[in-house]
Amino acid sequence: MSDSRRLRGLYAVTPESGDARVLLKQVEAALAGGCRLLQFRDKTNPMPERVARAGALRRLCSAFNARLIINDDLALAKLVDADGLHLGKDDGNLALARALLGDDKILGASCYADFAAAQKAQAAGADYVAFGALYPSVTKPAAALAPATLFLMAKSSLTAASCAIGGITLDHAPALIAGGADLLAVITDLFDAGDITARAAAYQQLFEESPP
Repeated sequence: MSDSRRLRGLYAVTPESGDARVLLKQVEAALAGGCRLLQFRDKTNPMPERVARAGALRRLCSAFNARLIINDDLALAKLVDADGLHLGKDDGNLALARALLGDDKILGASCYADFAAAQKAQAAGADYVAFGALYPSVTKPAAALAPATLFLMAKSSLTAASCAIGGITLDHAPALIAGGADLLAVITDLFDAGDITARAAAYQQLFEESPP
């Protein structure tokens, strides 16, 4: 397992995009603002395009000393030598993924509002556990909402980092960080911002102002 205690800050999750050049410019802007953890999430493009985008994002993240996590695709994570993998509830076996990734890669797991699932994920080798949706979101408008109290529970009894996801905005961020969230996974509020670099910097500043 990687050192989960080092996982803290803005966790940018890529939006669905028909134009790879636009996507890369958006991600570069977020990285320029200080974001150092990026998840590549692509549910619509064919595999050759996903491979090309993942490779380009890998090179871009390397240039900014940031880490690239692949969503729900172990083979793609291995192919581009990504820094890690994120798995949803039905997207693969965590223990197997850990064995195939090796100990130096980051492994994350979606746990929704299920704390027992987070405990099992940690036991299987997850470096971080994601709880959500915290708020209604554009990406998953029908998702059940998770209570913010999960982060205090995680802080007191898990060594894995905890990640908040779902409808998060800069207005929500201070309370979530104060409540124990180590990572804030953000899509819309980051990539739809008029100034992505400034928005990323604002998220990172909140973490710098709040002790771990």
